[in-house]
Amino acid sequence: MFNVSSLKVSKVMAVCFIVLLFSVQAFSDTGLKAPEKPDMASDSYLIGIGDVLKIDTWKEEDLSFDEVRVRNDGKITFPLLDDIQAAGRTTMDLKTEIETKLNDFVEAPTVTITLVAAISQRYYVLGEVVEVGEYPLYKKLTIVQAFALAKGFTEWASKDEIILFRRENDAEKVIKIDYDDIAKGNLVNDIVLQADDIIIVP
Repeated sequence: MFNVSSLKVSKVMAVCFIVLLFSVQAFSDTGLKAPEKPDMASDSYLIGIGDVLKIDTWKEEDLSFDEVRVRNDGKITFPLLDDIQAAGRTTMDLKTEIETKLNDFVEAPTVTITLVAAISQRYYVLGEVVEVGEYPLYKKLTIVQAFALAKGFTEWASKDEIILFRRENDAEKVIKIDYDDIAKGNLVNDIVLQADDIIIVP
């Protein structure tokens, strides 16, 4: 006789196996999709390790760079200024510091900093969604917004059995999400995502 419970258990186990594989290859070229042109100009975004910045200093080609990657120590190297702390700051904070320090070398420096690639803060959506993938957490996002970016659910999705894996204080936390309950107006369960969250839709 066909056992529905066994089918669901097998389905969840299969998805968890996918999570394991995904974690190993999180920064490799897996073909997973992300928003094509995310709005990474948010003033609240904190620069992190691995992020890529574009730094333009007006009328100073030697002080302008298309790609500056934040190192593992959270710093970038800038000509004349040596190492500058970038991680944990907004692009506006970093711009202000660079302009202030350049005053000793350049008359009225004007610096523009653009976040080219948000590598440090990511979340993952796996399972029965239209676009499985790794997405940049470039602004405050909730569960519902994450599914919108993933283009919604497939017809086989169990929307009342969604699981969110979150690492807190070096421990794995499991949060159960009932999308149908949120859709009915219970927005208290539409939680805000954190970096490295993994959402599983069985």
